[in-house]
Amino acid sequence: MKILEYTKSQLTLLVVIRIAIGWHFLYEGLVKLFIPTWTSASYLENSRWIFSGVFQWIAANPGLDELTAPVASGLIKERTFSRIILGGNLLNGNAHSRDLIYVNKLVKAYHTKDKIFSTLLMAEKAGVNTMLINHKQVRMVNEYWDRGIGKMQFIADCSGLAYPKGVPTPLPFQEFLDRTKRSIDHGAIACYIQGETSDYYMQNGKVDHIAKILDLIRENGVMTGIGAHRIESIKACVNEGFEPDFWMKTIHNHNYWSAGHPEWHDNMYCFDPEGTIEYMEQLKQPWIAFKVMAAGAIHPKDAFRYAFESGADFICAGMYDFQVVEDINITNEILNGKLERKRDWMG
Repeated sequence: MKILEYTKSQLTLLVVIRIAIGWHFLYEGLVKLFIPTWTSASYLENSRWIFSGVFQWIAANPGLDELTAPVASGLIKERTFSRIILGGNLLNGNAHSRDLIYVNKLVKAYHTKDKIFSTLLMAEKAGVNTMLINHKQVRMVNEYWDRGIGKMQFIADCSGLAYPKGVPTPLPFQEFLDRTKRSIDHGAIACYIQGETSDYYMQNGKVDHIAKILDLIRENGVMTGIGAHRIESIKACVNEGFEPDFWMKTIHNHNYWSAGHPEWHDNMYCFDPEGTIEYMEQLKQPWIAFKVMAAGAIHPKDAFRYAFESGADFICAGMYDFQVVEDINITNEILNGKLERKRDWMG
């Protein structure tokens, strides 16, 4: 048997490699012991292939133990939608944060891809089967499907505006069409014209743009929706004869401090709640309410009850992973209790 002989430099290199490997394992172990916030949950929850079930069982979020029941659902054109729809703004870092200029970066830093996927999976376990996203996020959802993590369907938020220096400015219309088609091609179950886009087009006499986008969506066999921040836009669309499959309309009360500011500064999204409630009561299409918490200014207990009692059939709500169970439990309590609601359920 031939005995291998090493030069001094080879032996030195081997010792250095062994020390480096040993230090790596020691360091990784100590990090997990002494940093209390470290967790492998998202990696385990997103695992697939062999033994994935075991890994997901290990990572089962203890918060789900507090879930009272999966959230209820309703129908839009015979398609099932959860009463709570997961908003996409928090997942893409677009947080309405008034004067706090660092918040968007903070949200983006928190929502790594693994964190997003684990949030979607947790929402699905809580009964949420639908999320709202824009054309930039469709590939992420496709990956979520392709990896077999979950089946969350999505409504596409179709915006025809850009915001240079915070000022809404219309995109070239072909770009708006292309954005919408991209969402359709990547599996949108429904597409709706974003609220600020509808407001801008109707205020500026571009009714034909609304009509062409709706035609594009329908031609591709996808459900249509029209959104608005201002009830005047919904009224104008009805007067023009538009009949979408659903409406997306903001609704929230004004019982929070910043609602009283004399100038708009990303602090209000439903400018006439009483008028909204009165007008939406007569519409026969399902109503998905959004901005119900006025971007975090109103607690979900108050916001969700107000929206459902105002006539909303569904609520689109942005949720961090640690808020999902609490928000679903709040919804269950409201829907299973006494609702002072005049509008019939339309979905």
